[in-house]
Order: sequence, then structure tokens, then C-alpha cells
Amino acid sequence: MGKKFDLVKVPTQKGRVAIVTGANTGLGFETALAFAKKEIKVIMACRNEQKANDAINRIKEEVTEANLEFIPIDLMDLESVKSFAAAFKKGHDRLDLLINNAGIMIPPYQETKQGFESQMGVNYFSHFLLTGLLIDLINSTKGSRIVTLSSIAHQTGEIDFDNLNADEATYKKSKVYSQSKLACLMFALELNRRLAAAGVDTLSVASHPGIATTELARYIPKLLYYVLYPIFIFMSHNPENGALPTIMAALDDDVHGGDYFGPSSKREMKGPPKKVKGRPHAYDEDVARKLWEVSEELVSFKFDV
Repeated sequence: MGKKFDLVKVPTQKGRVAIVTGANTGLGFETALAFAKKEIKVIMACRNEQKANDAINRIKEEVTEANLEFIPIDLMDLESVKSFAAAFKKGHDRLDLLINNAGIMIPPYQETKQGFESQMGVNYFSHFLLTGLLIDLINSTKGSRIVTLSSIAHQTGEIDFDNLNADEATYKKSKVYSQSKLACLMFALELNRRLAAAGVDTLSVASHPGIATTELARYIPKLLYYVLYPIFIFMSHNPENGALPTIMAALDDDVHGGDYFGPSSKREMKGPPKKVKGRPHAYDEDVARKLWEVSEELVSFKFDV
């Protein structure tokens, strides 16, 4: 199984800067808290200012000297993503860690400001654009890493180029969620291939939390949720443990480009973090290359890498 990850043994990271999307709740909050404990300056990239400030206050109750900053971002709107990147660059000359964390799961059909189906829009397209807008600053920061969150749902995902952006008539919420998380994993792997080819030392890696008790489950029908709750609790772990694969991907010293981290139980649902493997279709370079090119067209942005 290899060396166990122990956050306590990670040395101070003072002077480093991290962006965590969705840092006000769940996995994002726990990631921001862990970073604050290691003296990393954390940019709380959140949509709601009040919730972000509440999260900042909660972190500071535990880490008095935490260095935290809120910059608004609405992942339902690519113009907001652009404004976030511009605001960040105006105030910072380095970016050590970009954590593409925020996401939504099986909501009713809705569209982003640019007309994307919301799960593909928020989970994948907005993070694709955000990474591209910040890649020059990331690449100029020695030892930088990009961590993109996938899910065990990628295992049943398929990149359907004929229906990459589902409309209301063709929307199947679980299928689209699985596709969005497969896209996230394939993006992390393809980005790493391109970084390596460009001779850049930035690492692109991926992680998944297993099954964690977060707000991500808020769209599960309440009756079904309560019926399945005893099984769900047995199969899952809390957000603090669910965030550990991401934290390991960001801070462990034994990390290589293209690595994927998740829980260590047999089905990767819970347990201590470790390096895991995605399903074979996640490593299809032809599909990943096409997805990249289509994504650049859809968000009207060409990566400089």
C-alpha cells in the first residue's frame, strides 16, 4: 500500500498561495482548513460572500493566524470566472496550488449563463477555463500543482461528443454527472501530458473523495436519502476524511504528474488516502485530445501550454 499520508508531518508551506474553489463548505472547506494549518495563503473562491466569510471565521477559530482571502467566483458564469482570474492576477504574482474542487451533483435540469448544462458547466467547463486563465502564473511558480476533483462516478462515465452539452429533452442527471467527472479526470491527465511535453515542472493530478457526507447530496430525493441513510453512513466518511486525497495530492512529497488519489478501501468509497487508478477509458489519449479541442471551442479560449 505504500507510505501513509500524515498531514501532521507535512512541513510548513509558508509563502505559498492556493486557490480552492467551493472553499466555504464540505471538501473545499476542509482543504482550505488543512492548507491554513500549514501556513498557506488560501484564496476562498466562492459564489456567496456571506458563506465565504462565515467559513473564514470558522477557520480562524481553529487557526488564529490563518491567511485567507475571499475573491468571488460564480462557476455558472464564464464571465465571472474571467473576472476572478483577473482579480487574482492583479493582487498576486504566484500560484502554487490550484484546487478545482467545486461541483454539483444530479440537480434538476438548469443551464449556466452561457447555456451549458449545469453539471458539465460547473464541474468541468468552468474549471477548464479557470485553469487556462491562470496557467501562465502557475507555470511560472516553481513546484506548482493543479489538483482537479473527479469521482468514482467516472467509472460509468462516457464522453458523448454527440451530446456533450445535454438539453432538457436528453438530460439524464446521473449519466451527465458521470460524464462531467470523467471529463475532469481526463482533463487532469491530458493537461499533465501537455505540461510534460512543454518541459514545465508544474504537476497536474487528480483526486476523488470516495463517498463523503457533503452538501453535494442535496439533490437526492429526501425519501430516498432517508431510506438509504443507514447504508450511506456505513459506506461513506466525513468531509474531513473525504478531503484527504486532495490534500495528499497537493502536499505530499511523493506525487508525480498524472497521479490520481482516492480512499484506500476496496471500492474506494472511504478510508485513508492513497494513489489509485482510474478506469481504462479515462486514459484514452485520443478521446482526451478531442475533448480538449472541443472544450477550447466551447469556452472560446485556447490554452497556452
